[in-house]
Amino acid sequence: MSFPKLLPDLQQQLNSEQLLLINGEWVRPQAGHFFESINPATGEPITAIAQADEQDVDQAAQAAQMAYREHWSKMAPAERARLLWRLADLIERDRELFIQLETLDNGKPLAGSYYDVSSAIKHFRYYAGWADKIEGSTIPVPQKDTFTYVRKEALGVVGLIVPWNFPLMMAAWKLAPALACGNCCLLKPAEQTCLTALQLGRLSIEAGFPAGVINILTGPGLPTGDAIARHPGIAKLSFTGSTATGQKIMTAAAATNLKRISLELGGKSPNIIFADADLEAVSQTVLWSSFYNAGQECTLGSRIFIERPIYEQVVERLSAAAQQLKVGPGWEAPDLGPLISEQQLSRVDGYVQRAKNQAELVTGGIPLQGKLANGYFYAPTIFAHTDDELEIAREEVFGPVVCVSPFDEQEEVIQRANNNPYGLAAAIWTKSMNTAQKCINDLQAGTIWVNAYDLFDPAVPFGGWKASGFGREMGKSAIDLFTAEKSVWVKY
Repeated sequence: MSFPKLLPDLQQQLNSEQLLLINGEWVRPQAGHFFESINPATGEPITAIAQADEQDVDQAAQAAQMAYREHWSKMAPAERARLLWRLADLIERDRELFIQLETLDNGKPLAGSYYDVSSAIKHFRYYAGWADKIEGSTIPVPQKDTFTYVRKEALGVVGLIVPWNFPLMMAAWKLAPALACGNCCLLKPAEQTCLTALQLGRLSIEAGFPAGVINILTGPGLPTGDAIARHPGIAKLSFTGSTATGQKIMTAAAATNLKRISLELGGKSPNIIFADADLEAVSQTVLWSSFYNAGQECTLGSRIFIERPIYEQVVERLSAAAQQLKVGPGWEAPDLGPLISEQQLSRVDGYVQRAKNQAELVTGGIPLQGKLANGYFYAPTIFAHTDDELEIAREEVFGPVVCVSPFDEQEEVIQRANNNPYGLAAAIWTKSMNTAQKCINDLQAGTIWVNAYDLFDPAVPFGGWKASGFGREMGKSAIDLFTAEKSVWVKY
């Protein structure tokens, strides 16, 4: 394994098979199946990961149900808060270990892993503060001698499926509110990036969570994810990933117990730059809103609309900056790391090669595999076009590929921005608040940034419109995702 200066404990840990966490114990999968975790910067195996099959999912669901009935639902909310805060403290103690694991497993630069670990800590602490503040309400009704109120209660057992682009951070986005609300959890990380989730499981035991409250099930969508989606003992499933997989999850839930679903799916976010924008601020931000995490982020502004008077200037600046980006293994402090897998590299290159016949290639457009330690690297790529119906301008590529296009009128760019299946995020660059407010009112997106991009906080809800999914993570909205309302009528 080509990764320098691993912490000794981490090196020893990776030399062993990675097992499933079920009912507070590390167990082998019942069918005995394992798969390899691959370092995307080198293409080399890291370690062997257990594959949870249907029987393992059932065992974990039963353990979670028992833990909910006997321990977690009876625990004082303040005690749940203490455990969440303790888990955050342990992650902070082991910050360096988590950073190394994330960069090794996902490939992202160490600085990106540092941000992700810090965000996870913040989320556990934020929702620790919510655990004893989940309240119901009383309702005045006209019926005489009647007391009516609403309780907010945990759902019971929930399934949480997270993607490979932000493995630890997305796990925290889901685990923290689900646990604060009093649910027991089955967490399935993406099969490409299991290591930080498994480490989180180790710390949950150290923190003192009762057995069965947090279960970690590793494996691919089939069979592991599908078994979670179909299990009748799971009351709710929260999923982040592709729109196509989200549709399959909805179908599976509908065909079984109609479990509640929340989906945070893909995006093709418009980044709209008006002629009066502060071009220095734009230049400092648009490069990262285009290529951060090697383009493997659903909110990135992969459709850049530029008002015609400044179009050439902005494209020239963006192209020059993109060509200066350093691409390499995450531990070498590059600007961009590799794509997650050989399959993703092939997918991104397929989009690019087809687009070369339809749009103007401004820069990039080549895989760098072979030049960089046989990892899955791709050059930052920019296409210019005037046809929003092109595949490259309409579909989510999920790689370091953006499209630039000129526009003339505000109404035109709003219509073009909305003419897309996705509605996750958008950004507006202008000094005119009238212009900004008009765009805010009319754009179909779950998050809109004005003169900024990719700002997040645990207190601010996040989620999408249209094919980008439904339900809101983070903030108070996440409490609603993981609770149910019970109306109570008392006649006296």
